[in-house]
Amino acid sequence: MPEEMLEIINAEGNTIGIRPRSEIHGNPSLMHKVVHVLVFNNEGELLLQKRSMNKDVAPGMWDTSVGGHVAPGEDIIDAAKREMNEELGVLPNNLQQIYSFIYKNDYELELVFTYKAIHNGPFPFDREEIDDVKFWSFDEIKKAIGTGLLSNNFETEFGEYLRSKSG
Repeated sequence: MPEEMLEIINAEGNTIGIRPRSEIHGNPSLMHKVVHVLVFNNEGELLLQKRSMNKDVAPGMWDTSVGGHVAPGEDIIDAAKREMNEELGVLPNNLQQIYSFIYKNDYELELVFTYKAIHNGPFPFDREEIDDVKFWSFDEIKKAIGTGLLSNNFETEFGEYLRSKSG
C-alpha cells in the first residue's frame, strides 16, 4: 500500500509542498491540515474514541470523536465527511464548522479544522483503528483531564471547544 501523502502548508494555510506522512510526522516544523469532528448526541454528550494500541500517536487513549488528515487537494468538509465514514461508519448530514486552531507538540504541527455533528449512533466503527467509542458528559471529561486517560490532542481540542462556547 502506498504511503499517505500530505500537503505541507505555511502559516496562512497555503500549500507549499507535498511529502510522505513519514517525513511530516516527527518533524514539527512541517505544518499539515487535519480535520476533527466533535460528535454529540441529543443529550449533549460528546463521543470519544479509544485509539487502537497500534497507533503511532496516543495509542490506547481516549481522543476526539473523529480526526484525520486532509488529502492533497481535498476539500476540508469532504475530508471531515470521509473521516467520519471511515472511522465511525456513518455519513454525517449536519456538519457545521465551529473553529480552527494550530496544534503543536514535539512530534507534529497541525492546522486543525473542527466540525460539529449530532448523531446518536449506532457506530459500526473501524476496529483496526479504534478499540471503543463512548459518549462522555462534560463533567466526566473534566474529571479525566490530566489523568492520562485522554490524549493531549483531545485535551487541547476540548479547551478550544470550551473557549469557543464562552466567547
